Amino acid sequence: MNTKRTNFMETLFHSCNLAFFLIVAFACTYPFYYILIYTISDPVKAAGGLLLLPKGLNFVNYEKLLQTPALYSTAVISIFRTVIGTIITVACCTFFSYIVTKQELYFRKFIYRFVVITLYFNAGLIPWYLTMRFMHLDNNFLLYVLPSAISGFYIVLIKTYIEQLPAALEESAMMDGAGYWTVFNKIIVPLSLPIIATIVVFAAVGQWNAWQDNYFLVSKPSLQTLQVMLYNYLNSAAAMANMNPSDLLDKSAAHKLTPESIKMTMTMIVTLPILFVYPFMQRYFVKGIMLGAVKG
Repeated sequence: MNTKRTNFMETLFHSCNLAFFLIVAFACTYPFYYILIYTISDPVKAAGGLLLLPKGLNFVNYEKLLQTPALYSTAVISIFRTVIGTIITVACCTFFSYIVTKQELYFRKFIYRFVVITLYFNAGLIPWYLTMRFMHLDNNFLLYVLPSAISGFYIVLIKTYIEQLPAALEESAMMDGAGYWTVFNKIIVPLSLPIIATIVVFAAVGQWNAWQDNYFLVSKPSLQTLQVMLYNYLNSAAAMANMNPSDLLDKSAAHKLTPESIKMTMTMIVTLPILFVYPFMQRYFVKGIMLGAVKG
């Protein structure tokens, strides 16, 4: 009897657990699905509301926005920023984390704690703005990739992961004549791929979504990112939809863009590229974040 009751309780628990996570998964994925079906619906019909299926299936939203010349130049800048910025961040944080694990480094604890304290205190927008201007990073592509080269959060994760690696591997390499740089490249980096992949995901998403530096410090159209373009579109969607009705009509089906359809389509265009990063890094992500966060 007790066994039957125990089995029933376990089944009930697993069923409730499954139902709960299915609801959470639906709550996380449905907003993206809603935006997708909105962008492939007739803009006027979609304004009346959608649930599961698009209304008046068409791609006029994408056709009109993809005809915007600035879209391609801003996309190139965003891609370059994401790729170059991620490489610099991962390389600098990984090497810095390896250095602060060395006992022979002078002021090792002070240097590490000086970086970690930035996780708790932030100077704010005005000091950051003045510093970037003083370093002549305004209207400069380096603004996108240099300030993010070192991150306290990433260093905590990577340093903790490196400290969990067997010390005998490095000691044996040193005995064979390997230097710090050789050990770092041949031993530390290959063994740290899970946490490095985790940092790649974090850094790439952060770079792709960043917009404030561009908004406050970049006035050159040639350096504008896709995210600032989205920001401007979201703020001026109503004006865009009404400023020239003849340009916002699909000549074959007479579909007119609406402010909401512009917002949704631009949001989808900006969101889709970064979603492709996760499938390639997912197998490393969970292992890396867990092993790198056990202790600080």
